[in-house]
Amino acid sequence: MKKALLVIDYTHDFVATDGKLTCGEPGQALDEKISALIEQFIDENEFVVFANDLHEVNDPYHPETKLFPPHNIRGTNGRNLYGQVGKVYQMHKEQVFWLDKTRYSAFAGTNLAILLKERGIDEIHLVGVCTDICILHTAVDAYNLGISTVIYAQGVASFDAAGHDWALRHFEQTLGAKVIK
Repeated sequence: MKKALLVIDYTHDFVATDGKLTCGEPGQALDEKISALIEQFIDENEFVVFANDLHEVNDPYHPETKLFPPHNIRGTNGRNLYGQVGKVYQMHKEQVFWLDKTRYSAFAGTNLAILLKERGIDEIHLVGVCTDICILHTAVDAYNLGISTVIYAQGVASFDAAGHDWALRHFEQTLGAKVIK
């Protein structure tokens, strides 16, 4: 079975202490686990995708403009990958795929499904933030596309602890995903 690792929104704005929409310490605690998984997938010659939120300054048409403070704005430090994950990305830039996304799901409005199909990938592994927003919506879309999903409980975090816990249960109980604890 071919698989892919999707590293979702592990950026400065979502993880750093001074990020615009940060998970803070729970997100920062993922750095080592996510970095190790990236290295493992690269070593196994599997597909690694960095799916990162992209917003424009003062976009009045984007629904998140009314829901959250401006974050992951094009050309800002907020879009840079956080910590060791950023360093691993720099070391392996030629071996991984950067995917800009403008919605919660890494599938919405992107060519991710096509990229996976071209490579014969039928299982995705999800890490990053936020468990109950972008990870969740990506997992729902994968379910709807018939793609098996694995989520690493120690590889995802949220700024909402209750939402995080709910999403982990939802992955298993409603989407049939495998949650590795």
